[in-house]
Amino acid sequence: MASAIQTAQEKLAITQKRLSTGKKAADFASLGTETVRNLSAHTMLEQQKAQATVSKRVGTTMSLYQGHIEGIDSSTRNLRQQILTALGTGQSAGLQEAIESSFQQMRASLNASEGGMPLFAGSQTSQMPFSVATLADAATVPADQAFHDDNVLATARVADGVDLTYGINASSIGQGLYEAFRTLAQVGQIGNTLTDAQKTALQDGAAKLASGLTTLGQVNADNGRKQNQVDDLASRGEDRALLLQQVIQDNEDADLGQVAVDLAQQKTVLEASYSVFSQLSSLSLVKYL
Repeated sequence: MASAIQTAQEKLAITQKRLSTGKKAADFASLGTETVRNLSAHTMLEQQKAQATVSKRVGTTMSLYQGHIEGIDSSTRNLRQQILTALGTGQSAGLQEAIESSFQQMRASLNASEGGMPLFAGSQTSQMPFSVATLADAATVPADQAFHDDNVLATARVADGVDLTYGINASSIGQGLYEAFRTLAQVGQIGNTLTDAQKTALQDGAAKLASGLTTLGQVNADNGRKQNQVDDLASRGEDRALLLQQVIQDNEDADLGQVAVDLAQQKTVLEASYSVFSQLSSLSLVKYL
C-alpha cells in the first residue's frame, strides 16, 4: 500500500511540474525517441536566428548605400541640368557655386561612415576612401591618387550555403563622376557669362557627368537587386524559423488541458489511497478478542 501511495505521489509531482513549466519533460533525455530531432531543431533554429541578425545588419548597410548613392545621383543630375541650361542661354550666374556644392556632396557621401568605419573603403578602413578636399584640388589630382579604397568587399552569410558579397567601394561609385569634376575644375572660375573656351569645356564636363551617372545607376541597381535577394531570403528564413519552432513546441510543450485533467485524476487517486491507508491503519484485533 505504501508503494502504491509513493507511485501516486511521484506521478502527481511530475504532472504538477508539467503544469508549472508547460513542458512535457524536464530535459532532452526524457523526450525519448524525439530527443535527436529536437536537438537538431534547436540547433537549426539558433542558426536561423543568427542568419536573421546578419541579414538585418546587411540590409541596413545596403539601405545606407542606397541613400548615399541616390544623394549623389540627385545632386549631380541637378548640376548637369544647370550646366546644360547655362550652355543654352550663355548665362552662368551661380554655376560655379553649384559645381562646388555638388562636388562637396559627392565627397561627403563617398566618405560616409557607419559606426565610425568608412562605408565605401573596402578593407582600407584606416583612412577615408576619397581624399580630395576641394574642387580646385581636383584640377591637379588624378583619380588614382584621389581614391584609397580597394576591391576587398564586405561579404556575409545570409542563408545556409549563401554567401553574399554586398560591399561597394568609392571608386565604383565616383571615379567616373570625379573625372567629370576634374574637367569642370580645369575650366577655371566661372562668372556670369561663359567664354567660348568655357562652353567647350562645360560640354565635355556634361558628357562625362552623363557617363558617370550611368555607372552610378548601374551600381545602385545592383545594390537594389541584392537588397531584394536579402529580403527574400529573410522572408524564407522567417517561415523556416516558424516551422522549426512548431516542431520544437509539438515535441516539448505539454497539452495543458490534458495536464489539468491528469492532475485532477491523480489527486483523486492519491486522496483515495490516503483514505484506504487511513482506514487500514485504524483496524485493530482488540474488538475481536
